[in-house]
Amino acid sequence: MSVPQYRKVAALTLAAGLGLGLTACSTKSDDTDATAGGKVTITVDCQPVGSQKELLKNWNDDVAEFQRQNPDIVVKSVSVGEQCNNPPDFTARLAGGTVTDVFYGYMTDLQQVLDSGQAMDITEYATKDTIPTWDSVDPALKEAFTDGGKLYAVPVKNYSMGLVYNKVLFQQAGLDVNNPPKTWPEVRDAAKKISALGNGVAGYAEYSAGNTGGWHFTSLLYSQGGRVLTEDGKKADFNNATGRQVLQNLKDMRYGDNSMGARQLLQWGDLLTNAGAGKVGMFVGAPDATQAIVSQFQGKFQDWAMGPLPGQDGPAKGTLGGGEGYFFKKGLTPEQVEAGLKWIAYQKLTPGKGQFDYVRAKPQNYPVGLPQPLLFANGSEAQKQELELRKANANVDTANFAVFEANPVPIKGEPRNAQAIYAVLDAAMSGVLTNPNANIDDLLKTAEDKVNKLLAAEG
Repeated sequence: MSVPQYRKVAALTLAAGLGLGLTACSTKSDDTDATAGGKVTITVDCQPVGSQKELLKNWNDDVAEFQRQNPDIVVKSVSVGEQCNNPPDFTARLAGGTVTDVFYGYMTDLQQVLDSGQAMDITEYATKDTIPTWDSVDPALKEAFTDGGKLYAVPVKNYSMGLVYNKVLFQQAGLDVNNPPKTWPEVRDAAKKISALGNGVAGYAEYSAGNTGGWHFTSLLYSQGGRVLTEDGKKADFNNATGRQVLQNLKDMRYGDNSMGARQLLQWGDLLTNAGAGKVGMFVGAPDATQAIVSQFQGKFQDWAMGPLPGQDGPAKGTLGGGEGYFFKKGLTPEQVEAGLKWIAYQKLTPGKGQFDYVRAKPQNYPVGLPQPLLFANGSEAQKQELELRKANANVDTANFAVFEANPVPIKGEPRNAQAIYAVLDAAMSGVLTNPNANIDDLLKTAEDKVNKLLAAEG
């Protein structure tokens, strides 16, 4: 979940893109529009929304240029909201069969996409012929979208979590902007100082609804050295001292210190709206969270910096990594699959084009220089090209991410069936953030029982 990303859930409004409504998507291989006029037509979601003016213009310009270079392909764009994937909405579209031909999803969505019967095996189509940089894409990211040796999606972004913090509020609170908290007790101390500034500022903010609470619980659990599931993936493994420490830290900040603000049950857009308004001192996020704060929530790049995820008594023992990609709806023609792969290659996997068009992005209200997405394998030619372009066109102070990059934390992937598990864990997060009398042991036991039932039902 990115920010997406990467991490990241908002209450989204389904909107039409370029005159195409979601219910009007071409979704069948025998659709008469698929080969109208001798051209191959594909519908693709995750078009930026109208409020993202520069991103929307970039997308539309890319579609026009792609179609000029590939006159036999027509790309019809669909917008499904600021984040592209609101898990409840995504699940509903899967169930209703209204996903686009080429549709965006998180790495954690693989199982539910397979369960829905909507995914197409694209193994034989994903090659250097359709995606020139395919051999440079990190194999671990491909594996995240692979099941039983078959590939079902193309990765287009990945991330890892750290501590994002507001430099302005740090300075006002007398904190060192070049030395962010390294442990959760230090986070608690800094949060008290920041919240003491008043004016509705939360020293530390946290998610607890729309699956984002469970997503962050997982990252916080990893920081303590814990894991969500047992090694064999068959049972929950968070109802223990490690899980209790995660919730106790939050409860102490929320009610012991009153440093997290009164408003809770925050989802992705809620927290970042507050951050953009200068009302959040710290939160857990990926580097592209700063991008969203600026491009979608009117914040300023220079206000934000990032450090590694804190640990309990020293460096974090792990941090959550994840990402996103594009699936292909079952039933597409081979020509549609190949057209979709060519579009993804152009828009998402070519240094200098699409999301990597840093020359275009440099003068825009869009960051160049963030330490992500890290799509290409170390030492690959595509990685070298992307890093050179990123460095040459940086428009943000990369020093703001120096501490994060200089102190890498071991990255752990998301648990299987993550979105369903995150939904369960939301209740534990919201419990300690909305009820001063919440019993942490009861919250964890209830969540454990529900997760075990989920896992047992999967078999």
